[in-house]
Amino acid sequence: MQAACTRTVDVAIPLPHLLKPDLEPPPSPSPLATMAPSQDELKRVAAHRAVELVESGMVIGLGTGSTAAHALDRIGDLIRSGALRDVVGIPTSEWAAARASAAGIPLSDLDAHPVVDLSIDGADEVDPALNLVKGRGGSLLREKMVEGTSRRFVVIVDDSKLVPRLAASGLAVPVEIIPFGWALTLRRLQSLFDGVPGFNLKLRTASINAKATTFDEKGSDSEPFVTDNKNYIADLFFENGIHGDLRVISDAILRITGVVEHGLFLGLATSVVVAQKDGVVVVKDKEATSNGM
Repeated sequence: MQAACTRTVDVAIPLPHLLKPDLEPPPSPSPLATMAPSQDELKRVAAHRAVELVESGMVIGLGTGSTAAHALDRIGDLIRSGALRDVVGIPTSEWAAARASAAGIPLSDLDAHPVVDLSIDGADEVDPALNLVKGRGGSLLREKMVEGTSRRFVVIVDDSKLVPRLAASGLAVPVEIIPFGWALTLRRLQSLFDGVPGFNLKLRTASINAKATTFDEKGSDSEPFVTDNKNYIADLFFENGIHGDLRVISDAILRITGVVEHGLFLGLATSVVVAQKDGVVVVKDKEATSNGM
């Protein structure tokens, strides 16, 4: 008789701990690991995603504010590492110029570079058509000048900035006005919106945080806020957001003598990078939005 052959087969067991019930179960994940990302972390995620679009040799519009700060710092890191070369930044404010200089980004201006390849900036509000409210930090004029001349303008936000219509957050729509005759300019702005339910306006003071202040909250002093251009800011408040044709409203505001510019950025954004609370980044493009996608 032939001896019986014994064969062994190696089998990979994906969950070997199930074969040893006496072992302790794996530790539960740390509460910190399951916490939702902070708003600042979401801003950083969106900013870094937008900076992936920056290429060597570009002229870049450098935004203003806490979200844009992450983009400036990231661009500076890439320049120092050699990943980006020969880029030039056009700052949208004195703050942006100082932050960019500290990050090592070479700076220029619109006189030397009247066309900007790519601008990256935050926004205070974004509606479904990618129209924006910007400038609650007071830099709306320079932001609109730089971003309006850009081949591509990428907006970086967290999902708290998405609104069904502009001004629906109850926070300010800023209007930059010249100091001379500012009270007269405010009265003309008030007359423009007479009959609009829930409309109010006030001159911004230096103590007001316009990014988080509603009309009813008062500043602690009477000194006007002064922009980089030595102008004042009138803050407009719409209780239920702005209804009606935004372009008609935009033109009506700009026709008031004494108004320099306003914070309605209509049709300027080509893309919006949105960092959501679940960590997912969504990119909304202007063409897809205009096609109803």
